[in-house]
Amino acid sequence: MVSTATRPASRPLNFWICLGIPAVTAIILVLLELTSLDMSLANLFYDPVAGDFIGRHSYFLEDILHDRAKQVVIAFSVLAIFGYMGSFFVERLKPFKRELGCLVLSLGLATSFVTPMKAVTAVQCPWSLEQFGGHEKYSELLSPRPQTEKPGRCWPGGHAATGFTLFALFFVLRDRRPRLARAALVFAFALGSVFSIGRMMQGAHFFSHNVWTAVFCWLICLGSYYWLLYRPASTTERVSKAEPVGA
Repeated sequence: MVSTATRPASRPLNFWICLGIPAVTAIILVLLELTSLDMSLANLFYDPVAGDFIGRHSYFLEDILHDRAKQVVIAFSVLAIFGYMGSFFVERLKPFKRELGCLVLSLGLATSFVTPMKAVTAVQCPWSLEQFGGHEKYSELLSPRPQTEKPGRCWPGGHAATGFTLFALFFVLRDRRPRLARAALVFAFALGSVFSIGRMMQGAHFFSHNVWTAVFCWLICLGSYYWLLYRPASTTERVSKAEPVGA
């Protein structure tokens, strides 16, 4: 394993941005609970004549964009685990042991937090609500849940996490391959957004469910990076970089 002493310093990390943007997003999401935005967006995908969401029985949305896409991300996660295990024995992988470990940790945490939180929050899916042909009553995220024999399991968004968990790639690559890291960030955000919209079209989640998921996945990946990989430049290193050539 490459020791902390021999690893080069990380690229500067602006915590005001990395923590500020998700914090502001979370505040906005809480305030949106006072509006009908979630319902209004869900109505865009609901067909009152058919009495169902337009994508509820879509082969592409369910079998391809949900099942197959999830399997691809799971396969990638398995490869990451094998890569990390191999970094203990394969010489070419040993310099990347910490990065691979960070990747595995981020992927694991950013997907495993979803199920316990769904059980604790018991938020209903749009397709279960009376407004959309179901039998359950709607309640805001921070409100008490109405009595029911079938507690919801829809907050945060599980499939959205499958895409947003790839924020991990951005952090793993940012110090070694910054340009590729930025591409990975765009890819993860785009994939998570596509997965989110697909599930909204099926009535599985409200808009806010998926944005909360993105916030949690970002913070988990950021925390894993900070704990395992981030190494700020020392005073000596900062001074040496600031000195003009020939000083």
